[in-house]
Amino acid sequence: MKIFLAQQNYHIGNFEANTAKIIDAIRQAKLQGCDLIVFSELSVCGYPPRDFLEFNDFIEQCDKAVDAIRKEADIIGVIIGAPTRNNTIEGKDLHNSAYLLYNEEVVGIAHKTLLPTYDIFDEYRYFEPADSWNVIEFKGRRIALTICEDIWNLGNNPLYKICPMDRLMEQRPDLMINISASPFNYLHAEGRMSMVKQNVAKYKLPMVYCNTVGSQTEIVFDGGSLVMDAQQNIVAELPYFEEALQSVTLDGAGFTEQIVKPAAAIPIAELLPDGFDDDYDIDEIHKALILGIRDYFGKMGFSKAIVASSGGIDSAVVLALAYEALGADNVHALLMPSQYSTSHSVSDAEQLSKNLNSTYDILPIKDIFEQYQHTLEPVFKGLPFNVAEENLQSRIRGALVMALSNKFGSILLNTSNKSELATGYGTLYGDMAGGLGVLGDLYKMQVYALARYINRNGEVIPQNIIDKAPSAELRPNQKDSDSLPEYNVLDPILYQYIECRKGPKEIIAMGFDTTLVNRILKLVNMNEYKRNQFCPIIRVSPKAFGIGRRVPIVGKYLS
Repeated sequence: MKIFLAQQNYHIGNFEANTAKIIDAIRQAKLQGCDLIVFSELSVCGYPPRDFLEFNDFIEQCDKAVDAIRKEADIIGVIIGAPTRNNTIEGKDLHNSAYLLYNEEVVGIAHKTLLPTYDIFDEYRYFEPADSWNVIEFKGRRIALTICEDIWNLGNNPLYKICPMDRLMEQRPDLMINISASPFNYLHAEGRMSMVKQNVAKYKLPMVYCNTVGSQTEIVFDGGSLVMDAQQNIVAELPYFEEALQSVTLDGAGFTEQIVKPAAAIPIAELLPDGFDDDYDIDEIHKALILGIRDYFGKMGFSKAIVASSGGIDSAVVLALAYEALGADNVHALLMPSQYSTSHSVSDAEQLSKNLNSTYDILPIKDIFEQYQHTLEPVFKGLPFNVAEENLQSRIRGALVMALSNKFGSILLNTSNKSELATGYGTLYGDMAGGLGVLGDLYKMQVYALARYINRNGEVIPQNIIDKAPSAELRPNQKDSDSLPEYNVLDPILYQYIECRKGPKEIIAMGFDTTLVNRILKLVNMNEYKRNQFCPIIRVSPKAFGIGRRVPIVGKYLS
């Protein structure tokens, strides 16, 4: 049996484009003489469709797309993912399902059993889990067809009482196929590979695993579809962060065609401070961010981006990523120096735009700021300069960069990093403005690592931007360290609290200063109201701010 894997990038709710892409892959598979083609989870409508699933018209369009694809499944079997209606009165209205189509008919349907309801997932809000499990026969093979999370419980996961593969093994399948929409984070790829291997080891069956690729607002799917034989050998591993089509052949002894495994990415363990889980690659993070920017613009119909370029590390990295994702002609920088900006900040920002061959404008804010101060003087009545005047400068910059965004149809890319967002070191309606948060899931030390990676083949980001002490430059001689601990101390504490969900006692027991830990954790919790008003953030970590981290704005814990 010749099996074709279709690792594709879908657009949620774009049924015409998704169906055309699926049908094109089916026709390519036919030309190669394939018996079966496998697509990913909810491939027909895109993942995650969320509350679109509550619209009857949306489900009807899913059904029409499946019907169009069914007509292409004449001489080839087609496995696709789509929502199906639950025919029983009890429970949710829909199932998350996998179809097997052949001879222009529906040969079998498998419903997803294990519906994740953690982090970014809320499938139980929409879907009813399967309550029966049946092997599907196809061309002499007995296929155990499962969907994503269904292979993540081998009978020992306390979240779930049912192990779908255990139920399917009672019917003696000889091949496992799992269609998935498994999102990227920098610790997940290895775990995903391990889970496939554990299934193969337990059930002594080969597995075809097809994952989706592409970005859906804040969630990035990295692909990495693979085929593993019954001896746990990786027969095929498709590329990460890009679409790919590939066939393998399953004969009586196993899979016979092999694909060269993608080259290993560049490790950055040496670039991260103590306290991080550093078993991941900066190359993967870089690719995820590029894909996140590119798909956000492409799927939303945007083309041009604007970045508030300060001469600092964060805006420099965002500008360089936008250049790579969208091209120099589609990226514009706006420099807005004040009387507190150093001359090298302006020259560094100018040099960066020149290195990228992208356009920029300089709009000094000194006169505007002084006019604001003059206007406010009757109310401020000579009170000393403080955070009000600092934030005023940031909000002036926010108004100017948004003016250019509106006038020229450019999307403002936000430059706030995770360390700043965690501690509230940012100004609402100022430097927290934007349509997409590019670095909001990277701590400051990771941003530095990414900057060094961007410069791996030559200086893109001027070295002075990387070397100088970070500063908001909102008052004379200001440094970030005036308000926050040094980032190599701050970031590991934030990581333990946010990603690892450790409380203050646990973090202090790791050797961190008690007063410092309590201060930092209090900052995180008291600034939830700011993050709640922030733009979508491209997710690259196991626990990003946004839809996957739901904590109360008004809460007493650690406040």
